[in-house]
Amino acid sequence: MAASANASRCTLEKAQELLSCAEKTFIEQNPNSKAQHKLASEVLPGGNTRSVLHTNPFPICMERGEGNRLVDVDGHEYLDLVAEMTAGLYGHTNPIIRDTIVSTVTKIGLNLGATTTTESRFAEAIRQRIPSIEQLRFCNSGTEANLHALSIARGVTGKSKVIVFNGGYHGGVLTFPHGVAENNVDKEDWIVGKYNDVEGTRKLISENRDIAAAVLVEGMQGAGGCIPGTAEFLHTIQNEARANGMVFILDEVITSRLAPGGLQSVVRSPYDGAALKPDMTTLGKWIAGGMTIGAFGGRKDLLAAYDPRPASDKPGKKVQISHSGTFNNNTLAMNVGLAALEHIYTPETCIELNNMGDWLRRLLQERCRGTKMTVTGLGAVCNIHFTSHIDKAGIASVDDLVTESNGVESILKDLFWYYAVRKGYWMTRRGMLSLILGTSKADLQGFLDVVEAFVQEHRDLLT
Repeated sequence: MAASANASRCTLEKAQELLSCAEKTFIEQNPNSKAQHKLASEVLPGGNTRSVLHTNPFPICMERGEGNRLVDVDGHEYLDLVAEMTAGLYGHTNPIIRDTIVSTVTKIGLNLGATTTTESRFAEAIRQRIPSIEQLRFCNSGTEANLHALSIARGVTGKSKVIVFNGGYHGGVLTFPHGVAENNVDKEDWIVGKYNDVEGTRKLISENRDIAAAVLVEGMQGAGGCIPGTAEFLHTIQNEARANGMVFILDEVITSRLAPGGLQSVVRSPYDGAALKPDMTTLGKWIAGGMTIGAFGGRKDLLAAYDPRPASDKPGKKVQISHSGTFNNNTLAMNVGLAALEHIYTPETCIELNNMGDWLRRLLQERCRGTKMTVTGLGAVCNIHFTSHIDKAGIASVDDLVTESNGVESILKDLFWYYAVRKGYWMTRRGMLSLILGTSKADLQGFLDVVEAFVQEHRDLLT
């Protein structure tokens, strides 16, 4: 026992020493980013206006992007594997998007303060992709989309509480790490279940049928670590929500880019083989080609709550909710989004990109086999983890990823980030990767080589 404890202590000390050296090298190689962070801290708290982009000891400051490449203020070039947390699907300089922006500004104008023909055409293009969406409305972010969807659910059911799941992220004010409502509006209104727990979820929905308006869930948790929901889990939610009078809201802000019809189109029921058909779907991030966007849609009878026409024009309507937003139908978002869906991210392109993502994830897993390093995800979005909890059951929820903040696994995560960035691969500190259109297998082979080299160099810490 004593020998084992000594070995663990020696391993931790070695990991801490390596991390200290990596951080020192990072500071030496990025003096301009360090200086910019100091300047930014004078006017922004911590030099930051978007918490997820902060990294210690300071964040790298990017100067420009082109295609799938980035260049920072110190002149280092990177292959972009962040893709703006999945929103940057189209890269930084797509010519169709560039030309659409110029054409919109010169021929249509910005912020017309009126309806336009493009917004209905864009809505129709989305509806054609995702059949469960009969009608939809636009807003400015995935956060807004989920808040508006919940407004509908609460309005039509007359109930206030919402069932969500540990590790869920539904926007900046709808975050549920490890089963806790964090940075949240109306904290008392959330009932938090365990992700991928089929029987526990069935019981949770049944027990709260008289107080819960909706069940809100991601088909694959994004910020929670790219953990896919099982088909049984997601279809159980759909079936039980309907049986108990709740609205089933599927958050596809990230996952809608994983298949032509969104993730819901490929998650087949283990009982009858049917695809998911949520009552409401929320969208955002990538759908407007890099412009600020959100959308929520679903059953026509539910969306009727936002119909502003006089009640006499809508027989049987019981609820009316106002939905304002200066930029809801912003001309740039509408025109760029329509062009991107029609001419860039076609169904064929979507399938090709996500097949390449599956290829990447499979080869990453091969290089990590037998170590504390593992990969989760679907298609062109995945997450590299460092955890001792790797067994035949795999990673089913954020509970399987809990590590000590100063433990070896946490240090390995940071050590790998420094290693990848130093080699020219831009990724999130938490390990999330998202592929940009135009990225090739040759580009990704370089990253695979970096992973293989890291595993070989640090195998004693990884096993």
